[in-house]
Amino acid sequence: MKKLFTAVILASVLPAAANAAQNLMFGADTRNSVMLYAAQGTGPGSLFKLINPVDWDFSPQTFFMLQYSQPMELFRLPARINLNAAQNIAYRGSDGLSFFGLGLSIDAAILQWRNFYLGAGLGPYMRDRRDRYVSSRLVFGEKVFIGMRINECWHAEIFTIHFSNGDFTETNRGFNFAGLGFGYSF
Repeated sequence: MKKLFTAVILASVLPAAANAAQNLMFGADTRNSVMLYAAQGTGPGSLFKLINPVDWDFSPQTFFMLQYSQPMELFRLPARINLNAAQNIAYRGSDGLSFFGLGLSIDAAILQWRNFYLGAGLGPYMRDRRDRYVSSRLVFGEKVFIGMRINECWHAEIFTIHFSNGDFTETNRGFNFAGLGFGYSF
């Protein structure tokens, strides 16, 4: 019962803490952002691996993503809509797991404080191939991130991202990554 009560309180208080008039994912008077993300594979597994580093099992996979964003609001929260180009490079024992994907996603800043923000994102991606982790080309990417506005043009984020197909197919082990992103707003 305590967990339910805490969840209800957080769900009602956190959106009020994020001020949509100030979107820290963008500088003042900027309407565009380009970000480059780099990450290390943290092993296959469920969505819950995103927020539980104890379960991370670093795998021989390196992930890069280039993201173009524009600011928006999502239920009065500061947000961004993104066009993403993602590349996973698998090596050693992970042969056959490399993929390229294009996706659209929406990220929302759930909490903003001073120059820091905490957010989450979701969106569909189309990959160029199927593999032994996920047997579909269509996957969904879920992201959790903590960011910091460095100045009016630059920001940085620590993030985790999970790709899976939501069990649309029998094979759905999922991909998980953790890393850093750097962005420029203009």
